[in-house]
Amino acid sequence: MRRLYQYWLSPFSRKVRIALNEKGLDYEMEVERFWERRDEFLALNPAGMVPVLIEDEGPTLADSQAICEYLEEAYPDRPLLGASPAGRAETRRLVAWFDQKFHREVTELLLREKLMKRFMALGQPDSEAIRAAAQNITYHLRYIGWLVERRNWLAGPDFGLADIAAAAQLSCLDYLDNVPWTADEGARTWYARVKSRPAMRAILADHIPGMPPPRHYADLDF
Repeated sequence: MRRLYQYWLSPFSRKVRIALNEKGLDYEMEVERFWERRDEFLALNPAGMVPVLIEDEGPTLADSQAICEYLEEAYPDRPLLGASPAGRAETRRLVAWFDQKFHREVTELLLREKLMKRFMALGQPDSEAIRAAAQNITYHLRYIGWLVERRNWLAGPDFGLADIAAAAQLSCLDYLDNVPWTADEGARTWYARVKSRPAMRAILADHIPGMPPPRHYADLDF
């Protein structure tokens, strides 16, 4: 069976998990503490980052977008990129928005300050970084709300990889109780729809020892 090296609050790991679930593909998970930089893991991905997917008797794949593009080509029955060239371009634009811009301006700051510093004994959280992320996330939630006012899903009429990339980032932050859902009702309603999908059940069941999620985390009517 294919194996996914991942970490619970890595949004890129979650992105691949949701994509695999949407495509109905079975897999086993290995929790990888990537900051330990194990030699065995570096042999799989010299960049030392999760996720890494090993196909059963197939290739070893690294980088969440490379993995998702591979899954789209190898298992096309449940498409996630869009039905037209323009639709696929818009999906890729929004995936880059959430993988790069949202992650840089929000997720990376909060995960580093509230989680990774604790695990890596890097000192106290930087309150300025946390405050900047809190300001930035409101802007991104309003952009999500703006998109879903005009479309059924973020990139167009169908649920796809743009929704997955956004939900992967937000679900990590929601686990830390750092998403101000009252900032935009459209974004909150969109995320409630995402949470109701079967592919999200395993994500909402995540429970990190010693760090339980807030009560609303798995609640579909939050």
